[in-house]
Formats: sequence, C-alpha cells, structure tokens
Amino acid sequence: MQITWLGHSGFRIQIEGAVLLIDPWLTGNPMFPADRRAEALAGATHILLTHAHGDHASDAAALGAELNIPVACIHEVSEWLNAMGGVQTIGFGKGGTITLNDARVTMVNATHSASIDFTGQGLLPAGSAAGFMIAGEGHVIYVSGDTDIMADMDWMGDLHKPDIGILSCGGHYTMDMERAAYAARRYFKFTTVIPCHYRTFGLLAQDSSVLRAGLPPGVEVIDPQVLEPITF
Repeated sequence: MQITWLGHSGFRIQIEGAVLLIDPWLTGNPMFPADRRAEALAGATHILLTHAHGDHASDAAALGAELNIPVACIHEVSEWLNAMGGVQTIGFGKGGTITLNDARVTMVNATHSASIDFTGQGLLPAGSAAGFMIAGEGHVIYVSGDTDIMADMDWMGDLHKPDIGILSCGGHYTMDMERAAYAARRYFKFTTVIPCHYRTFGLLAQDSSVLRAGLPPGVEVIDPQVLEPITF
C-alpha cells in the first residue's frame, strides 16, 4: 500500500488494486509540480471528493473525463457532475460503503461548509462535507476531509478503528495542529498520522511540530513530500 501526497489535501492512494485520487486539485495548486502531472495520474482508477470547494474539487470533472474513471462523492455533488455530462459518478451518502476494486470506502461525517465556489456563478449548494474510512491490505485509513474536532470522532474511532490518520490541520479553515493532536489522542489509536491542508499558503501552518508534541509516544507523524510515496 502506498500513500502519495499531491499537495494541499490531495492524495494518491494505491490499495487493493485501486489507485484512488483523493481531492486531486492540481491546476493552480502552488505545491504541485505541473511537469509531473502524468506521474500523479498514472493508473488512476477512481476519484474521491470530500467536498466541492475549489481547492478540492475544481479538477474532478475534467480528470474524470480525461482518465475515463468515476468520481465518487456525496449525492448532491454527483448530481451536479452528472448534469455537466462527460463524467461517470458514484453518488453515495454518509454511512454508505462502496467497494472500489477490493478497497472498501465508507463516507463519514465532517464538520465544514460545502459549496461549489469555482464556476463563476456564485456559491452553489453542494450537500455537505465528508471524510472517508478506506479499508484494505490490513489497514484502515481515516481521511478527515476539512473538519474541526467533532463528537462523531468518538464512534468513528471505536467502530472503524483506523490505524492511519490523514488529518487536515493547517488551521484557519480547519482544525489546527493543536486541535488535531487533541482529536487524535482522545478519539483514535493511530500508529501513523499524516498532516495535510497545510504549507500551501502563508495563512496555514507551515510545519507539524505542534502536532508532534501533542500526540502520545509511539505515534509516528510523517510530513509528506509531494509525489514521494509513503509505503506501508
């Protein structure tokens, strides 16, 4: 299994024969090297969207059509993509589980705003924000999506038992490093935490030192580097 950061909140996850592109914002992403686009997309089988904000979803329709792969997302966003045409979708809802090749993906709650904000038509309604539990190859990966701490993390940790946490923790728009550390130590038993939604802009946290300091001994924090695979 490999997890590869695409910058900001974008990831490429190779698991159970699937190559999942999570929130693949490439166009205009200041952390993503445009000349390595083909490398990032090679062999992709599915796109997963946590929500419809432009720094997560603005490339999804074009990538889905270009690669001829489905975009899996909350129902309302899938309906909007369907109306655009040219892209396959898998619409599902919180609590729903889909199987992508042999990986099982469950949509879970996140607390964050959700709108389509990149079309030039103002803000369009887009369901609500979500996270994912991705299970396969002896691991469960919690992709938090953009979120703050929430009480739902209690049952999510107990039921799904993720060992890897990909946590949005840059602050300002999502929980910051201190809050992410609190959530991780209170609600989860991670062995590995990968921060995201940080370093992209000056407004966001630039390093994970506060996160590291707030986690229990034995939890490894991996600062991802763009297009450098992390192998499990």
